[in-house]
Amino acid sequence: MQSHNQVAAQPRAQGVNRALAVFIFFGIGYFLSNFFRAANAVIAGDLVRDLGLSAADLGMMTSLFYAGFAAAQLPLGVALDRIGPRVAVPALMLATVVGCLLFATASALPQVAAGRMLIGIGMAGNLMGAVKAFAVWFPPHRVATFTSLMVGIGALGALAAATPLAWLNQQFGWRTVFVGGAVAARASATGIAAGTRNAPDGVAWRAPSGAPDEGFARIFRSVQFWRIAPLNFFLIGTLLAVQTLWAGPYLFDALRLPPIDVGNLLLIISAGVAAGYGLCGWLADRFGAQRVLAVGTPLFLLSLAPLVLPDPASPALLAVTFFVFGFTGAFNLLTLAQVQPLFPPHMAGRAVTAVNLFGFGGAAIIQWGMGTIISAFASDPAGRYPVAAYVAAFGTAMALTAIALAWYLAPVRIRETPAQRYG
Repeated sequence: MQSHNQVAAQPRAQGVNRALAVFIFFGIGYFLSNFFRAANAVIAGDLVRDLGLSAADLGMMTSLFYAGFAAAQLPLGVALDRIGPRVAVPALMLATVVGCLLFATASALPQVAAGRMLIGIGMAGNLMGAVKAFAVWFPPHRVATFTSLMVGIGALGALAAATPLAWLNQQFGWRTVFVGGAVAARASATGIAAGTRNAPDGVAWRAPSGAPDEGFARIFRSVQFWRIAPLNFFLIGTLLAVQTLWAGPYLFDALRLPPIDVGNLLLIISAGVAAGYGLCGWLADRFGAQRVLAVGTPLFLLSLAPLVLPDPASPALLAVTFFVFGFTGAFNLLTLAQVQPLFPPHMAGRAVTAVNLFGFGGAAIIQWGMGTIISAFASDPAGRYPVAAYVAAFGTAMALTAIALAWYLAPVRIRETPAQRYG
């Protein structure tokens, strides 16, 4: 016969196993999201050659991942709060499957652009779904820790989109890579649908029946929200615009580096992002989210300085500053941590997707804007743009991020309780 303690331990063990499954399956989806968003930086030259794209075309097309991602955020927030992440996230991921296949078979800009947007729409729910699920699967004092850990591990997807993708592209071509991406996205969606649950037995994750719910109106009336959202717009927008596209062409055009060397430097950015996501929770728990952002964002801006010099910096210097750029740029995650506790638990999905709308809207606009600025300069016969074109693009993003930081910090501080600290 089983003892009372053995019987009591069984539900706890099942709960731990199910929580672990939630962590793993959503983590795999977030890994794929990071891979897809960063892939174009490595294959940019092949896309330009095979599809006849200009810098403006490349910037617009790549930014459509973030445009689709941002466009999905508000309806996603409603779906997470009403039908739960177990259904909402894998259903959305089917768009990525279609988008990958369209991207892989594209012969011109319209098809590859539509494919890129569908990939972004399909990946829009992985992190937000995890944040919603973790709120009920993990103790309150551990939610931020597990979120930070999952995001840090998931950010390794961008590492896979650096040197490993450069090798795969050389061996098999970018079209085959994206067919494989469709298979991986379908398998990830199946894992979430079959291997996770919205909440443990007896734990409520929807709004109580008859409870007042002002929806997004309450969120968008919050003064504190409007202090946080613009910083997320420019911080994650600039990070992703550089990491997932324009760092690659800059290294090709300004430093004339070969593809594997470019992939190695992009890998350093991604390593910084992974480390920053993994550690930002602990830093904010120790020092407070606002203080970490107030220190980290100026370092983020400083790390952009070598990219706005008239003479390109050495690869060795860029290796250092690229890591700092990725590490401090990852602190954008703390904006989600500051927003979520401002609203009731049943609004968690909408609260985080609202601020995420600004982050990925920023990525789309800034990435596209950089391409427009670069295209305003004449390219050489080989299609390379001058250093001055990149200086103008990176410098503009740097200045706007500095303005957003000033708005975030002044004239009043964002009130922060211990519960709002991330970690």
